[in-house]
Amino acid sequence: MKKTIILGLMLSLTVAASAAQNEKYLNYIAQWRDVAIQHQKEYGIPAAITLAQGLLESGAGQSELAVKANNHFGIKCTSEWMGDVFRYADNRRNECFRMYNNAEESFRDHAKFLQKPRYEKLFTLKVTDYKGWAQGLKDCGYATDPAYPQKLIRIIEDYELASLGKGAAGKPETKKTADDVVVLEQTTPIATISADPEPPYVRPLTAKEEKAEFYAHHGRGKCNGVKYTVARDGDTYSSIAFSLNIPERKLREMNDALGRTLQKDDRVYLGKKKAQATPGHERVWVKPGDTVWHLIQKEGITEASFRSLNGLPMDVRTFQTRQQVLLRKEKK
Repeated sequence: MKKTIILGLMLSLTVAASAAQNEKYLNYIAQWRDVAIQHQKEYGIPAAITLAQGLLESGAGQSELAVKANNHFGIKCTSEWMGDVFRYADNRRNECFRMYNNAEESFRDHAKFLQKPRYEKLFTLKVTDYKGWAQGLKDCGYATDPAYPQKLIRIIEDYELASLGKGAAGKPETKKTADDVVVLEQTTPIATISADPEPPYVRPLTAKEEKAEFYAHHGRGKCNGVKYTVARDGDTYSSIAFSLNIPERKLREMNDALGRTLQKDDRVYLGKKKAQATPGHERVWVKPGDTVWHLIQKEGITEASFRSLNGLPMDVRTFQTRQQVLLRKEKK
C-alpha cells in the first residue's frame, strides 16, 4: 500500500513538473515565434531551429545567462565582439559570454552569428529540413554536447515547430496544453514563406565598385594630413568598414571608437591619426561641455597622445571649465 502511495506521489510530481515546463515552453514560443519567422524570411534560418535553440539554450528564457545577460543562445565572446560581456561558468569557469541590452538583440545576433563562413553549408539545406539543420549545427561546432541534434529535434517535434513558416494566414492552429488537451487557438496571421526562399541572383558589387558607391554619397576631407569621411544617417562603423574594405576593428581603433556608437556627422578617419597637431597649432580653447573625443576627432590626433600631453586620466570625458589644452608639445 505504501509503495502504491509513494509511486502515485512521484507520478503526480512528475506530471506537475512536466506541465509547468510545458507551459513555460508554450509561453516562450508564443512570445518569440514571430521573430523566428521574420528571421527565416531575412536570413534563411528555419524558424523551428531558432525557437528550438532558444528554448534549449535558455531554458525557455529562465537560465541565468538569459535572465542576467539577455543571452538566449549561449553565444560566447569572439575577437570581433565589442559589446558588454558576462562571465559565466559553462564548460570552464569564468567563461566570457556576450551580453545584450534586451532579448531581441540576442535573437538578431544569433541570426547574424550563423552567417559566419563555418555555418555556410547549413544554407544549402532547405528550411524544412530541421533534422539536417540540427545535425549540421553540431557538425559545424555550435555545441559540444553529442546529443545536441537529438535534443533540438525532440523539442521541434514535441511542440510541432516544423509547421512554423508554412501555415496559412489566420488558420487556427492545434496546440498542446499543460494537460495534453488538444484545443484550437486562433493565431495571428502568418505570411506564407517559401520552403526555399532564395532571392533572384543580382551581381554583387566589386570592392572597387562598393567604395565608389560609398564615396558618391559621402563627403571627404583631410585633417592633420589624414583623410576622413563624414557619417550620414544610418551609417555604422560596420557598414563603412564593409564599403571601404577595411576591418571594422581597425577602423574603430584608428578613430578611438572601440565601444562607441557612430552618430550622424561624426568624422571617421580612414588612416591612423597623428600623435600631434601641425606645427604652429599648439593650443586650442575648449568650453564646458566639450568632449575629449569630439575634440581629438576635430583635430585629427590620437586620444592616447592628447591625454598624455595634457595629463588627463581616462575617466575625464568632458571639460568642466573654459581652458586651453595642448595639441602639440611646446618648445621651451
